[in-house]
Amino acid sequence: MSHKHLPKHVHTAHPDVIKRLKRATGHLQNVIAMIEAERSCVDIAQQLHAVEKAVSAAKKLVIHDHLDHCMEGIAGNGAAGMQASIAQFKDISKYL
Repeated sequence: MSHKHLPKHVHTAHPDVIKRLKRATGHLQNVIAMIEAERSCVDIAQQLHAVEKAVSAAKKLVIHDHLDHCMEGIAGNGAAGMQASIAQFKDISKYL
């Protein structure tokens, strides 16, 4: 869903999100290497858990950034802004 009508927002959380996703990429590359090396399923599962945690943390940062900054701008625009803010919250909450 595109929100082209929203004002441009500087996403201060994005550098941290990128760092976490790069970490997840490294973990995922380790998983592939571990499978190719026929490492134990327990070791592979542990590394996959690290991938999930890193991606989950990145997603949480993106959602919190949206809630903290993107929605607060439209919520201050009266009833229409509040309705738009609620609609955006419903839209993003499916990813929680």
